[in-house]
Amino acid sequence: MRNLRLLKSLRCSELQGPGTPQCFSVRTDTRTVLIASEYSVIELDPRVSLTAERYLPEDGSGTVVGIQDLPDQESVCVATATGDVILYNLSTNQLECVGSVNSGLTAMSWSPDQELVTLTTGQDTIIMMTKNFEPIIEVGIHQDDFGEGKFITVGWGKKETQFHGSEGKHAAQKKTIVQPAMSWDDRRPRVTWRGDGQLFAVSSVCPQTGARKVRVWNRECVLQSTSETVNGLEQSLCWKPSGSLIAATQRHPNKHSVVFMEKNGLLHGDFTLPFGKEQVKVNALLWNSDSTVLAVWLEDMTREEGVQLWTVGNYHWYLKQSLYFGSDPQRAPADVSWDPERPLGLHLVTRGWASLTYDWGWSTDHRDLLPISLKYKVLVSTFRQCVVPPPMCAYELQLPAPVNLVTFHRQPQRTNELAALTADGHILVYGQGGVLLDQELPLALRLLLWLRGDVFLGVGGSAEGPSQSTLLILGPSEVPLTVCIPRSRVEVEGHVISMCHSSNTGTVALQLEDGQIRKFLWDSLKPSVVGWQDTTGYSINFPDPCVQTALCTIEKEHLLGLTDRSHLFVDDTEVASNVSSFVVYDDFLLLTTHSHTCRCLRLSTLTVKGLQVALAADGGQNDQNDETLRRVERGSRIVTVVPQDTRLILQMPRGNLETIHHRALVLAQLRKCLDSQKFREAFECMRKLRINLNLIYDHNPKVFLESVETFLRQLDSINHINLFLTELKEEDTTTTMYPYPSNATGQSAPGACGKKVDIVCDALRCTMESMDQHKYCLSILTSHVKKTVPELEVALQKVHELRGKTVTTNAVSAEEALKYLLFLVNVNELYEHSLGTYDFDLVLMVAEKSQKDPKEYLPFLNMLKTLEPNYQRYTIDKHLKRYRKALHHLSKCGEEHFTEALNLVKDQRLYSEALGLYPTDSPQYKALSCAYAEYLVEQQQAEQAGLLLWRCGEAVRALQAFVGSASWRNALCVAEQIPLPPDQLALLARDLAGTKLIELRRYTEAAILLEQYAKDCEEAISALITGAVWEEALRLVYLYNRQDIIETNLKPALLEVLMRFQCAIYSLFRAMFIRHKTRLAMVRELKEKARLELLDEDVPDCPEAELYSEASSVMSGSRAGSKYSHSNSRISSRSSKNRRKAERKKLSLKEGTPLEDMALLHALAEIIHSVDKMREEVHSLLKGLMLFQFDGQAGRLQQAYGEALQMIEVALPEVWQEGLQQSQAPVRETHTHTHTHTHTDSETPPPPKMRNGVKWKLSILK
Repeated sequence: MRNLRLLKSLRCSELQGPGTPQCFSVRTDTRTVLIASEYSVIELDPRVSLTAERYLPEDGSGTVVGIQDLPDQESVCVATATGDVILYNLSTNQLECVGSVNSGLTAMSWSPDQELVTLTTGQDTIIMMTKNFEPIIEVGIHQDDFGEGKFITVGWGKKETQFHGSEGKHAAQKKTIVQPAMSWDDRRPRVTWRGDGQLFAVSSVCPQTGARKVRVWNRECVLQSTSETVNGLEQSLCWKPSGSLIAATQRHPNKHSVVFMEKNGLLHGDFTLPFGKEQVKVNALLWNSDSTVLAVWLEDMTREEGVQLWTVGNYHWYLKQSLYFGSDPQRAPADVSWDPERPLGLHLVTRGWASLTYDWGWSTDHRDLLPISLKYKVLVSTFRQCVVPPPMCAYELQLPAPVNLVTFHRQPQRTNELAALTADGHILVYGQGGVLLDQELPLALRLLLWLRGDVFLGVGGSAEGPSQSTLLILGPSEVPLTVCIPRSRVEVEGHVISMCHSSNTGTVALQLEDGQIRKFLWDSLKPSVVGWQDTTGYSINFPDPCVQTALCTIEKEHLLGLTDRSHLFVDDTEVASNVSSFVVYDDFLLLTTHSHTCRCLRLSTLTVKGLQVALAADGGQNDQNDETLRRVERGSRIVTVVPQDTRLILQMPRGNLETIHHRALVLAQLRKCLDSQKFREAFECMRKLRINLNLIYDHNPKVFLESVETFLRQLDSINHINLFLTELKEEDTTTTMYPYPSNATGQSAPGACGKKVDIVCDALRCTMESMDQHKYCLSILTSHVKKTVPELEVALQKVHELRGKTVTTNAVSAEEALKYLLFLVNVNELYEHSLGTYDFDLVLMVAEKSQKDPKEYLPFLNMLKTLEPNYQRYTIDKHLKRYRKALHHLSKCGEEHFTEALNLVKDQRLYSEALGLYPTDSPQYKALSCAYAEYLVEQQQAEQAGLLLWRCGEAVRALQAFVGSASWRNALCVAEQIPLPPDQLALLARDLAGTKLIELRRYTEAAILLEQYAKDCEEAISALITGAVWEEALRLVYLYNRQDIIETNLKPALLEVLMRFQCAIYSLFRAMFIRHKTRLAMVRELKEKARLELLDEDVPDCPEAELYSEASSVMSGSRAGSKYSHSNSRISSRSSKNRRKAERKKLSLKEGTPLEDMALLHALAEIIHSVDKMREEVHSLLKGLMLFQFDGQAGRLQQAYGEALQMIEVALPEVWQEGLQQSQAPVRETHTHTHTHTHTDSETPPPPKMRNGVKWKLSILK
């Protein structure tokens, strides 16, 4: 899916030496190359002669078979064909021969860790040595044994007896003819190591057959396996660094392939090179360091050489780049090597002593066309019509040469036009014909951008120096128009590795290899390059080079950049560090993260800081309706967003493609359509993507209600209108399912007052009836049925009205309408509602369309037709359980049916409705009132029952009701109305006072009855003294001249109450309050100590230690015993009463219980409330004591009570500490499979409020 893009190319021609380069090695510390020729080893400086020491002959006939840079030893190792192994120290410039083989050397290969070196000799042996050139072992290359990995025979017979498929049984007798190696094969062994250095493979020519075989050896030089016989196997060999496959080339009778072997020597896959069987020969295969690119160094039979870069995706191989060097022998590669540290860095040395370095990068052009280079084709997939994974495609573009680069037109209306840059220097444009660009060197243009029309922007190397780049603005020549010529050139200091263009602003941004950002003013009279600056004029650069860049607008224009380390920058500000891919589409930034999410953020509503905060918020995982977030498969990367659409194309790690419609894109497009009143387009999108249709109304209720007619005309489909109506619900989707982003400017406008479903249904129905009620008949019925209280009777009546009418073109028949209603509503429910219309024709029509048996409903309907109309309707309503309507109709049936009505009222408790149906002076009204009163008495509402009975004239029964409810005033009024004799009235008053009011502690009212109606002042005074109403008792004492009661009753009662108050204050406060307060402090101290011990044991120096509260019940789950947790789980399903009882049991004051501190707090709160409630009683008692000269006792009471209140005021801040409400509640965590639920067992009581405004002290007391 991804294509290789050339970021930088360097050419160095300063190296000139004797002879011809044969091989080279890359120095990782200095980034230079060490080149070996038949005379010397050459670097930029110094030059080491190998002929002076006679390691190579002076006539130039010597051969260097291998060269390797050894950075740990600061040396370079060279092996010659004559058998010398030479070590040259780069720091001391000393040349040393560390070993020599008389039979000569044919190859040298170092292990990846440079701990071992293998040498192949002229006698076809392998010598393994350490890095200090100490011999380990020497073995022969050609071994008769298969190796230690020899296959095991399990007794399934010989190969000749096996099934051979379509080849038939003759394949069993067919002899395999081994073909010798090709004539141009140099017959030298090839050695390659696996990436981990545990195995190496040797390809050599078998002396018996003359064909090449591959043998695999381990690190101890023990043979592991031998490859099967492969006809046409060539000399190239390279082991994939990841260790899975060994690459080689094979020439078939009809094709030329790159084949892969497993370490056991068996073939495992291949791909075909785009050449004929005798067209090219492959000099070498080279894997890059991360095993993603395979370089094929090939030589045309016409002596033209080149390098092809192949990648694999979805089990298919793609040709991504091609380098061709022409037929000049001096420009042909002498050796090719990947950079050992940079995976996409390629080094070449030509026979003319030129060093070429190429740096590649991965790129995906984000358009709705997907280009993939394959051989000499470009595979194109149009995502607007179809999404197929590579290597499948919608179209194939055949080109005359390999394609190195593809670019698309930047204008949104022409994004389907593409231009391809081929390896031979042509630019082919698809969509507007082709243009040609003459090109001297391969990839003189390494970057190409299509700006507008037929104007291109290219980046190539500079003739002024290797550290500069040239920007070329290309356009068609006047004659002929098919030739593209440079219109202007601009030199740039530094290597341009990427460029991007904004079709909205026309800005072109360049990125240099060190992260510097430049702006190219290409549309000015004199194109120039300027620095990228902010509003203050400060120069802005990327902190690190980015592999992908894009222009966007966040308040002002910014440049986005993504590094290969997943850091996303906005200019020089890092906004995220876990981004795997991104694309800027319209006003949105879409990106995928390594946490397997796809984010879609609207840039116009954000600032750079806001974008940084949004990406750092971990995707809003706590909000399931966050439209900016979507979970995606692990490793997904963005390919493109289809323009003018909501489709986002993602590629999975295994290569397949997936299309998603990101909710943010979908909702943005829907809101845009709804704002412009494109209801049909919005409806189709919502229907296809399963967006709740309520959003059409909820987005802007006011506008929708004003545009109902437009909505109906655009939809112009009864089915669509019905679908919209049936999906209506009261929920506001703009606040629940599709909330606006927190920083969005547009919000939903408030709609009309009332229920939403009813408002929309009424608005649509009224508009449809005014437009064409026959055409929209089914939709009108739907609007009746869908209302919160379905209007089924109205809908049925409209269906009934259709009966007998002539059906026009747009209208529907009554049968069709009824059939549709039966689809919306359950048939039994519809039958009952039709019965509720009292229209038997309509009932029969519904019943006929249902599946009901006529024997079920015909007898019932026939019986109803025989009844009187009101009684008929009563029977129907009672059958439908519409009892209020049934009572209304039954009340019109006459007095003979009143008993039935009364029973109905009693059964359904319709007393209030029944009273309104009869005159107040009728006997029916009186009977209903008495029945209602009986019901109220049963419901413990005797006073209301007495009012009803009194009103209807039942005074005796009303008196009983008033007496039962202790409503003494009403009872006395009724008693006077009856009237009762004086002695019975006094007896009634005494009974009310003694048995009712005094029991209810209503002493003052009891005294009134005893004094005024029973004429018993002594009993009245006694009641007041019992209730501690001292002042009123004194009034009656002096009113009736009964001062003797003061000494006999009043003073003893005062002293008794004083004693009770003193005991309550001392026992309740001093004994219990102080004890509970002291114990609470001790419990808190113990829990704090336990918390500190837990932190010291488990998480020392834990920064989260402050999160533990002072009184947190850390020990409740670990040390308090498991019985509480078990009991909690057992009571979870009990009744609420039992749960409250269990909660109270948990709040036990027993020492050591887990919630002892909570229980102590509740107990202290109750004590404080009790003491504070005594203020009024203490005040009244003090006045009585002082009046009768009990000053000492009164003073002591006032002092004790005042001290109690003061001590409570002082203790309140200590008991209810600051922050206790949030931190005091003990926490218990219940771990489930994926979540942790935290809840509190018992809430902390709030601190009591003292009523300090109540005056209770007497200033005359000291």
